[in-house]
Amino acid sequence: MISQGKEQVFQDKEKPSDVRTSNITAAKAVADAIRTSLGPRGMDKMIQASKGEVTITNDGATILKQMQVIHPAAHMLVELAKAQDVEAGDGTTTVVILAGSILSASQTLLSKGIHPTSISESFQTAATKCQEFLEELAIQVDLSDKATLIKSATTSLSSKVVSEFSGLLAPITVEAVLKCIDTATATNVDLKDIKVITKLGGTLEDTELVEGVVFDKKASHASGSVVSVDKAKIGLIQFCISPPKTDMENQVIVTEYTQMDRILREEKNYILEICKQIKKAGCNVLLIQKSILRDAINDLALHFLARMKIMVVRDIEREDIEFICKSLGCRPIASLDHFLPESLSSAERVEEISVGGSKVVKVTGPSIGQKTVSILVRGSNKLILDEADRSIHDALCVLRCLVKKRALIPGGGAPEIHVALRLQQYARTLSGMEAYCIKAFADALEIIAFTLAENAGLNPIATVTELRNRHTKGEHSCGINVRKGQVGDMKEEQVIQPLLVTSSAISLAAETVRSILKIDDILNAQHHV
Repeated sequence: MISQGKEQVFQDKEKPSDVRTSNITAAKAVADAIRTSLGPRGMDKMIQASKGEVTITNDGATILKQMQVIHPAAHMLVELAKAQDVEAGDGTTTVVILAGSILSASQTLLSKGIHPTSISESFQTAATKCQEFLEELAIQVDLSDKATLIKSATTSLSSKVVSEFSGLLAPITVEAVLKCIDTATATNVDLKDIKVITKLGGTLEDTELVEGVVFDKKASHASGSVVSVDKAKIGLIQFCISPPKTDMENQVIVTEYTQMDRILREEKNYILEICKQIKKAGCNVLLIQKSILRDAINDLALHFLARMKIMVVRDIEREDIEFICKSLGCRPIASLDHFLPESLSSAERVEEISVGGSKVVKVTGPSIGQKTVSILVRGSNKLILDEADRSIHDALCVLRCLVKKRALIPGGGAPEIHVALRLQQYARTLSGMEAYCIKAFADALEIIAFTLAENAGLNPIATVTELRNRHTKGEHSCGINVRKGQVGDMKEEQVIQPLLVTSSAISLAAETVRSILKIDDILNAQHHV
């Protein structure tokens, strides 16, 4: 009995380290799964959903979001990628690889008998110091310098599936952001002001920026209906132009033809009155919100509006209403009584255009709208379109980072190597466990340069050693030129990225690792009935 008790105590003593090892192993497995997709020469992943849908991407956040992860510690890395996506929008693969590498370093430190709390505190100090060392590389940027903004957007796009079109997409994203902000005073960019619409047909080269609004719908084609209007007066309605229906549990029983005729006549008059009121207000383009309860508009109403030469775009989604109102400067009209000339907005031209095999409605030249733009993305298949949408989002996020914090740093693994060397110097000034832990953290940061070299088919050890030597000699902007397969000056190669992407990646990765290290047990919660 006593021997059993001793054995139990002994097992329990081992449990925290077993749990920690299990957590670290699971999180490292997630990091290793996406390691090969880092950088311009990174591989793409094909993800198959349970319903058979296929996604091809090398965006870290997208891969992790769609991956089936069961272990709770591995879930933390998925959340980490989401956090980086929210904070910076780019660098999601980098942040997960960094976290995996720092976890490997912490596993080595734990095996040497260092307490998790000591490791955690040292990593916190190291992450804070990293921010200081990154500032040394920072190049201040002026938002009016369009060429520099295009270079940083191109760097973000060059590691994507659509990298060969970065020369076209980067200027479009820069133009879109600059149209939505005041470069002198802006401190952030609301990405909801830039609407990305994907349309099958054509190639990515046909992608265009539209100053105005593009509806992913065609105009209603009743007999004699209008498909283009100049000097448009636009009304956005949220009520239905169709005869009212009874409540769910009620019904109307018609016994004679005369009653039927009367109902039809009343319906016709009811709809005609609504159409006359719309025409009276001077409206010649009508946008109708999608209705859940009944048809937002019926064929009779479309016929009347076509005769009145009013263009109709129906089934506007509820979530698009805010963007449309902001872009066109109009107010959503909830009832016919409020359909007045002052609720309408003006535009130079509203027209239906053919895009590939389908049609879209384009509104250009809104007279009083706020700063919003639409990007119409074209592509030959759905997989490319989805990836282009994600890539444009990442490029827009990079530009948002530059608006938030107007500083750039060289890319290609240069910042991580610089910070690693500076941390090692700092560790030499310390003593005891802290110095040992900070040095391990510094070594872990070299994983980015190591992985970039590995994915480009170079010798990772030789490349990282050369990179370290060049940085020691004071060439702080030296990084890995993946295209030429050698170490080179990243500023000359125009490989630059926002400071915020790297600084948030290091701080978020360190924070996640500290959380994982402090866990010493996993408990199951009880089920509440």
